[in-house]
Amino acid sequence: MTDSDNAAKESGSAAAPSNFIRNMITQDLADGKHGGRVHTRFPPEPNGYLHIGHAKSICLNFSVAAENNGYCNLRFDDTNPAKESQEYVDAIKDNIRWLGFDWHGEVRYSSAYFQLLYDFAVQLINKDLAYVCSLSPEQAREYRGTLTEPGKNSPDRDRSKDESLDLLARMKAGEFPDGAYSLRARIDMASPNINMRDPVLYRIRHIAHHQTGSDWCIYPTYDYTHCISDAIEGITHSLCTLEFEDHRPLYDWILHNLDLESLQEVSDLAGSGYDYVLPEQTEFAKLKLNYTMMGKRNLKEMVDAGTVDGWDDPRMPTLAGLRRRGFTPAAIRNFCESVGVSRSESVVDMSMLEHAIRDDLDKHAPRAMCVLNPLKIVISNVEEGQVQHLNMANHPKDEAMGRRDVPFAREIYIDRADFEEEPPAGFKRLVPGGEVRLRGSYVIRCDSVEKDADGNIERLVCSADLETLGKRPEGRKVKGVIHWVSAEHGVPVTVRLYDRLFNVENPESKDIEDYRTVLNPDSLQVTESAIVEPSVVSDRRSDSYQFEREGYFCLDPVDSSSEKPVFNRTITLRDSWSS
Repeated sequence: MTDSDNAAKESGSAAAPSNFIRNMITQDLADGKHGGRVHTRFPPEPNGYLHIGHAKSICLNFSVAAENNGYCNLRFDDTNPAKESQEYVDAIKDNIRWLGFDWHGEVRYSSAYFQLLYDFAVQLINKDLAYVCSLSPEQAREYRGTLTEPGKNSPDRDRSKDESLDLLARMKAGEFPDGAYSLRARIDMASPNINMRDPVLYRIRHIAHHQTGSDWCIYPTYDYTHCISDAIEGITHSLCTLEFEDHRPLYDWILHNLDLESLQEVSDLAGSGYDYVLPEQTEFAKLKLNYTMMGKRNLKEMVDAGTVDGWDDPRMPTLAGLRRRGFTPAAIRNFCESVGVSRSESVVDMSMLEHAIRDDLDKHAPRAMCVLNPLKIVISNVEEGQVQHLNMANHPKDEAMGRRDVPFAREIYIDRADFEEEPPAGFKRLVPGGEVRLRGSYVIRCDSVEKDADGNIERLVCSADLETLGKRPEGRKVKGVIHWVSAEHGVPVTVRLYDRLFNVENPESKDIEDYRTVLNPDSLQVTESAIVEPSVVSDRRSDSYQFEREGYFCLDPVDSSSEKPVFNRTITLRDSWSS
């Protein structure tokens, strides 16, 4: 195995839960099928960024290969240059590696097989299994029929093989405009499976391709390309989501109507000593999350319309967005394993993904203090200029994460929400004349409240019980503990509070005419006045922190700078959406 294969294997779960695909592969190996090989592939179309739904397929394909000493290819099924770009290719590769996987050998492209695909199309014509059709795309849809009514034959269905071969060659040479002709399989226009009603194999598109440039002006369709690419690469298990189940008969029809010998000659297995066996497609349910839109068309529309700030907007379900928001690869992989693999369509509650990231960050994120809405406190019995350096644990349950220096001085900030002049019932924080403990520091008492001319609270004057550092106060019980930051030493930061992008469970419902009507108006709130303890910026122990009592936050990798750090809230400390 190569180094990249070993990396994939290490990323797989050693005790991965059983599912019907793992069981199938176990049985195939026991039966000696495919010569005891397991070779999968992840085949994205480079027409957008990967999202959390793709993560399930990535984890499945790479993991089952690694668990069985097999291989997993990364292949871009790049057959539609009108919607594809190098930007998407680069982003997909980057996010697969970030997720913790690497692919077997070089990155593959279906476009690298364009000449082979063309040659196989010629083979189908010579077998009277394909013909060139002059129906326009609109006419072809009319002839195709419906789910309840059969289609009708194209007027060109009986075109001779010689004429079809001549027209296909001229299509390839660029003689005809877009839509003038297409190459179609000759199968059965009365088939109950609409995908088998003489599907299009090639169409004319005079557009440059991000890999092949202007070499081609006819492009194969996804259905035609995908199965042959699998066969060329010696894939054993072609794992797809359930929407491709009705396409499986076409997958099999194409492969079983090509000469096995010719497929074997161009296969990666040629000369390997393995008996050549055609790949088989198996479908599983895709990952669906509530409060989320997953369709790439909808995601691209949000990006193009400026509804979100790009594909990596931290509110997006894209891996780039989740990564920027502070989600970890381990959390996403654990989430995908917990969801499981089955053939039953279901919608996963967003709280499962949120639990996965909370669980991971609770274990690995160092603690720090950040005041989002500062209220100044002057501690009257601490001298001006006096600074005490407190030593606090970076994690309450993991001493191996070390300790940090937290400066304490006369003036500090607390959060405005932690003080009430007229407290509601059960309020356990600071009140006039009341006491509260500062996290890792002293018990303080509020002695007076200072206001401006409009009656707004400007600052509090408090006194500290200097005998309570690490000790309980004598003769009384103080229940409340609040976080704080030194006014002199704290660092101003921008904080972005992210929440779910939609306020309904199914924003892609057919009952919703415009997704913009169900956007969550509070999905992003920005505060420029936050103050964080200095070690967060100076020490950079981590890119992710638990800001005590506020949630988990990460340093924004795009907009943050040394002059003005920007922190994104990854997730709150607990689910605020539960009823």
